[in-house]
Amino acid sequence: MRRLAILATCAVVGALFVADPLSIPAQEDVVVRGMITPAAQDAIENGLAFLARQQNEDGSFGGVNRGNIAYTSLSGLALMAGGNQPGRGKYGAHVRKAVENVIGMEDRVQKGFLHNPFSSNYGPMYGHGFAMLFLGEVHGMINEPVLRAKVRDTLRNAVDLTVKSQNHQGGWRYKPFDGEADVSATICQIKALRSARNAGFTVPKTVADKCIKYVKSCQDPSSGGFRYQPNSGGPGFARTAAGIDALYSSGLYESKELEQALNYLKRFKPGGGNPRGGGIFGNLETQAHYHYGHYYAAHAMWIAGGDYWREWYPAIRNELLATQSPDGSWNTPQFGPEYATAMSLIILQIPNRYLPILQR
Repeated sequence: MRRLAILATCAVVGALFVADPLSIPAQEDVVVRGMITPAAQDAIENGLAFLARQQNEDGSFGGVNRGNIAYTSLSGLALMAGGNQPGRGKYGAHVRKAVENVIGMEDRVQKGFLHNPFSSNYGPMYGHGFAMLFLGEVHGMINEPVLRAKVRDTLRNAVDLTVKSQNHQGGWRYKPFDGEADVSATICQIKALRSARNAGFTVPKTVADKCIKYVKSCQDPSSGGFRYQPNSGGPGFARTAAGIDALYSSGLYESKELEQALNYLKRFKPGGGNPRGGGIFGNLETQAHYHYGHYYAAHAMWIAGGDYWREWYPAIRNELLATQSPDGSWNTPQFGPEYATAMSLIILQIPNRYLPILQR
């Protein structure tokens, strides 16, 4: 009953850019049934409890990077992926505090820009994108009129800034209105726009068309993988996962480019417990951006469906279970436990389908 209530609350106003009915076919229940094993559920509950303990008094998350808006937004999404809504559920109060924190981070000068200039200002459009995604996902779950209006206004401003920031290449980069783009920053923006469009906000179709053209320009035709930028270095795991998800988020679901990219991504299937031992590349390439890459890879495989999903999810699930710390966290030297735990929990809870962005 709780899942039905959440899905009803998250009813989508319209699809992004193309006709894309979001009803949940009965066969999807078969696809996800039993994927969250008892061991996985235990890991999820321990991870959610850890994450909740890390929330700061002001609603933000992050230890070393306290107040980082990306960490706060991803943590809020992870809690929501467990069925918690603002003010509802075991961690409902935590979600609400995260929402309040994020909407309070809108730049006073650059309207719509969501960032915290006092916390890890590297690549602030990443934080902006994750924050916009969080607000897009939570928008339909808020029952308090005043808070919902604040979220609506903040999200509308954020969408406008992102739409106007799309550059001549068709993508986005580290800061608003940068003159060049890259696949990593681009997926953060287009996925958030997808969420906002699903929530009823206007996003011109031309934005998706330009994004598709840019992302395709980053593809290596010989391997099918995606580069970080057009003609810049070779293809890789994380950037390919991001490229596939960017095309899906733009409304492109079938193409030769997607098929080639999915076949390339399959080479990096997790090794079932040893993040340094799986796939034909030994997954060594995944280490620099392990959680980021698997976050997008899991979303990509979920949307691709079929054997892509059936084979990928158990592999990444087992690998994450094997690498969880006793306190319920996951960690990464670069970004810390809050970030890694939030990403891991979002991946593990995809079969719940509580987040509107996961509705096919």
